[in-house]
Amino acid sequence: MTSSFGGTAAKTARFADDERPALAASHVSKRYGKGCARCLAPQAVLDRNICPECGTVHAVRDVSLEVYPGEIVGIVGESGSGKSTFMKCLYFDEEATEGDVRAVPFDGGVANLLELSPQQRRAVRNNVFGMVYQNPYLGLRMDFSSLSNIAEQMIAASCREVAAMRGRGEELLGKVSIPLSRAVDAPKLFSGGMQQRVQIAKALSNNPPLLLLDEVTTGLDLSVQAAVLDLILQIRREWGASMLVVSHDLGVIRMLADRTLVMLDGQVVESGLTDQILEDPQHAYTQQLVYSLL
Repeated sequence: MTSSFGGTAAKTARFADDERPALAASHVSKRYGKGCARCLAPQAVLDRNICPECGTVHAVRDVSLEVYPGEIVGIVGESGSGKSTFMKCLYFDEEATEGDVRAVPFDGGVANLLELSPQQRRAVRNNVFGMVYQNPYLGLRMDFSSLSNIAEQMIAASCREVAAMRGRGEELLGKVSIPLSRAVDAPKLFSGGMQQRVQIAKALSNNPPLLLLDEVTTGLDLSVQAAVLDLILQIRREWGASMLVVSHDLGVIRMLADRTLVMLDGQVVESGLTDQILEDPQHAYTQQLVYSLL
């Protein structure tokens, strides 16, 4: 049985009885600067996320999370909280300073992804992760056609059949509601919402079991936001993909995420079931976020 997004029922079932997380990140940190005895000490007290002594910026501080098969995990926090930097470390756009990241779909979770060779990292990016950036200009070649963008991702995963790439591209564009009459148009000619949907189609091109979504609705009109969020839920429902969703908007996280982590100044200050966090926030910053949603 084939889902409408081109994955197979067997693909979803592959993780159905696996109690291990599809993605497990442990103690991931990202520092800009060498650090010093003061800021590298356990429980170091910083000025927000900056060391007042050496000036090192601790963008991500000892973040751990797990994403289980078919689960959507949200990370919420204000601008500068470290949530997008953490996501970029997972996707190798940034080099993590330290940490351990395992992905069952890659090698059964044997290797720390942060220690892979460049060639192995490309394999992870092209086959295990699908990335959708806040800024479509980071995820798309704006002067290439939408079909060419999807084909580029498939070529990176060693597909060489033109007919297969065209067929897959047309299928995915249809599923994300891009008219096939626009398939040969460049994304620079599209609205922001259409660009995000082309990014999602590109991210799905190689059937990745893990999707990384970074502020995918920021800057979009409310009606367009709703359409993109509905599409994300449809992908999870029909394909069973695991997702990590980063947003500064708790409303987006409330709609999408099963579990949520709240980040502030590079650290996780609260985590738990999304409903639990919304109904009974414990940290003062989380309370502020929740009350602003009411």
